[in-house]
Amino acid sequence: MGWFKRLKDGIITSTKDKKEAPDGLWYKCIKCKEASTIKEVKENFHLCPHCDYHIRIGSHDYFDLLYDGKYSFLFEDIVATDFLEFTDLKSYDKRLEAAKKKTNLDDAITVSEGKINKRSIVIAAMDFSFIGGSMGSVVGEKISRAITYALDTKTPLMVISKSGGARMMESAFSLMQMAKTSAKLSQLSKAGVPYFSFMTDPTTGGVTASFAMLGDINFAEPEALIGFAGPRVIKETIKKDLPEGFQTSEFLLEHGFLDFIVDRKNLKTKLGDLLALVA
Repeated sequence: MGWFKRLKDGIITSTKDKKEAPDGLWYKCIKCKEASTIKEVKENFHLCPHCDYHIRIGSHDYFDLLYDGKYSFLFEDIVATDFLEFTDLKSYDKRLEAAKKKTNLDDAITVSEGKINKRSIVIAAMDFSFIGGSMGSVVGEKISRAITYALDTKTPLMVISKSGGARMMESAFSLMQMAKTSAKLSQLSKAGVPYFSFMTDPTTGGVTASFAMLGDINFAEPEALIGFAGPRVIKETIKKDLPEGFQTSEFLLEHGFLDFIVDRKNLKTKLGDLLALVA
């Protein structure tokens, strides 16, 4: 297995963020509206230098921030196919092709292995930029294989969730990944191998209803949207106004769904401490 360092230019943000950062020189914060250079943002852990707003980043950005410098990719040979020949406004095949071209990724999750503070860890990180971080059969299979790898090597596992939920183009096959990943995580638990679930903005739908909430330790970035159905759907269903900050990571922490919230600047240090505790 070859070892190397991945350096990824630019930052992966929402479409709105990209429009506010023309030519890749400037970033205008969608929270405080202040402008910063992309260089300042990158040097500040992809946080707004003015208000600490956590800008969406991709899997490779997290790897570069967290690992000691070297890491390897796992299960890169697993790619999605249009086995149902699904078509809505355009075919699933074309959507996959467009997503791969746009993101330079094979699917909405990437699995890697490396060291944080000289302690081994397997990290499976999701990418919202790939079809909304949707969970299809590839996402489920890569998480499943990551769990098996963690079991075989007795290595702690972390999943970084960032998803709109199940991938509709794979129908029931996407929903099956909820049970599949949950069952595999029960094996990890029985073997006593630690599983850290790290939720980022947004973590919703079937991902929240399965592996994202099953960590031995569940934690999140500040102000992340975390929930099953969206606030608008819930409000229309119950016909009541929702509490302020509903479904933010702060709201979930207050109501016992999270163990703690960690600023991205402190994430590597926090993970290093967790790994030292479970070693």
